[in-house]
Amino acid sequence: MSDTTTIESRAIARHVRVTPMKARRVVDLIRGKGAADAVNVLKFSPQSASEPVRKVLESAIANARVKADATATRFDERELVVAEAFVDEGPTMKRFRPRAQGRAGRINKRTSHITVVVAPKPEKNGGTR
Repeated sequence: MSDTTTIESRAIARHVRVTPMKARRVVDLIRGKGAADAVNVLKFSPQSASEPVRKVLESAIANARVKADATATRFDERELVVAEAFVDEGPTMKRFRPRAQGRAGRINKRTSHITVVVAPKPEKNGGTR
């Protein structure tokens, strides 16, 4: 087992103004894919949540590069895989909109915390049975 398997890096974007349900749809597209493939998928996906998710993914890749440089290990971006990707709900901003007959309707402006973890591909052990 080489040193590259221990380098796992994460990036977190907090208080992103995208609803968690919409961000989860985008995150589900990239979970388990190669990092370079995931960036391409996010670049061309039409959802508005794909831009913040792509930025978090690119930040996680950059964090892995910095970690590899600090430990003087070999780094190849093509070997990275999106090991974990999830979206948690952030604080909700509550706003009010005037409605008919003097009433007020509540509008929830939801936020998300987006977390992406990249790690090298797990090495396959060849036929050791």
